[in-house]
Amino acid sequence: MFALILGGSASGKSAFAESVTVKLGEKRLYAATMQPFDEECLRRIDRHREMRKEKGFDTWEIYRGMKDAAIPEGYDAVLLECLSNLLANEMYGPEGWEKGDLVSRILAGIDKLRESAENLVIVSNEVFQDGDNYHPETLQYMEFLGELNRRLAAKADAVAEVICGCPVFHKGVL
Repeated sequence: MFALILGGSASGKSAFAESVTVKLGEKRLYAATMQPFDEECLRRIDRHREMRKEKGFDTWEIYRGMKDAAIPEGYDAVLLECLSNLLANEMYGPEGWEKGDLVSRILAGIDKLRESAENLVIVSNEVFQDGDNYHPETLQYMEFLGELNRRLAAKADAVAEVICGCPVFHKGVL
């Protein structure tokens, strides 16, 4: 099973994705992509750790370069939380943005992750409904995220958007 879970900020998408992942497998890996840059990030990381504390997840911190990373083996359910952070890390990390086809590199890393586990759940953000006047770098980020979301949705068995804690299925069922 490959599922893509989308939603806006504080929509409940993470809690829903965790519950789906718990149902999909006994040996669970949480692929954490949020880098602890500041106090706000640390608070969000702590909140997510608390949410999954009793759910039997092992945590693997992967901020960028998943295509070349040694992916942990032996998990039957993997939750990647979240694609939006992974893209931001690749684009805006202190190491800088490696030129070339960034979307393809991220997708290659996700394909590698999919091969390592029977079940993969990916969380991504819905950032396309706010405002209309963005800096060119932000527009580039939104373009890349939109392309990643579309291409992953095409491959996914199930796609759900979480709105106010309620999943709305656009493809398949979980």
